[in-house]
Amino acid sequence: MLNGLDFSWHWSPGALIVIILLCLFYGLGIRQARKNDAQDKPLKNRQVAAFVVAVVAMACVLLTPIDTIARTQSFFAHMVQVVVLTTLCAPLLLFAFPDWYLRSLLLHPIIRRIASALTNPIVASLIFNATFFIWHVPGVFYFAIVHGMLYHVELLSLLFTALLNWWPLIGPVRELRRMNYPLQMLYAFLDGQPVDIYAFLLVFSGAVIYTHYAVPPQLGISAFGDQAAGGAFLLIPGLVDLVVMSPLFIRWLAQMEEQAKKNDQRLQELGEAEAARLQEEEEEEEEESLQSDREGRPYYTQPS
Repeated sequence: MLNGLDFSWHWSPGALIVIILLCLFYGLGIRQARKNDAQDKPLKNRQVAAFVVAVVAMACVLLTPIDTIARTQSFFAHMVQVVVLTTLCAPLLLFAFPDWYLRSLLLHPIIRRIASALTNPIVASLIFNATFFIWHVPGVFYFAIVHGMLYHVELLSLLFTALLNWWPLIGPVRELRRMNYPLQMLYAFLDGQPVDIYAFLLVFSGAVIYTHYAVPPQLGISAFGDQAAGGAFLLIPGLVDLVVMSPLFIRWLAQMEEQAKKNDQRLQELGEAEAARLQEEEEEEEEESLQSDREGRPYYTQPS
């Protein structure tokens, strides 16, 4: 033990199986999909790197002593697990999967309808926030940490619902992203509010909500201090939302500028077309006038 913390390894077969299946789904699935037409299905190095980082981060928080500490000694360690899985691993996994791979899975009409319903911004946000708060009801949370397998079901359910939660912002398949940039910014702002309010309650309530943690006295912090630290760490996703909103705002401005240029160009083209039409009409009127003058002028013969 170091400072009273239990660094014993707790192997979770369930979490390990999920990680292995995820690697097989990514590696073998993409390899099979690119077997015949690799050139039409590009896979970027940064996508592979994102997947590797996500899997390593998952393994670190689920299969190492961090998990033991999070279940028995420190609520802060638990929040580290939650934030890493939902704010780091989830977006990295979405970025890692190429759009053509996920599109191939959506060819079946039933799967596509289910995916379309689950990635609806309101539905995705409600599913994630409901999952988060149900698992963090004190009685439910205590039952989960006592039963290690159920605790990992909790963490993995937060990860997979976080994938839905991130989809309206960075989902690889654009057909399932329905919102324009202003609505995406509004979504990023409103979606994190319930969790932010919960985090502030953990920090400023003054009461220990999760009383079952045996915080080592060697750490020099109280049970409430550990809880407040966990709540403060939970505010990181809210900061990430602000970071996400910045490029969305820049893209929105660029989109408006591009649209304004197109409108100006269209107005200019319409103006030029109108000017050309008026000039053509004037030329026709002049030609008709000249023709009329020639037809109306008396014909005089030259004297011999």
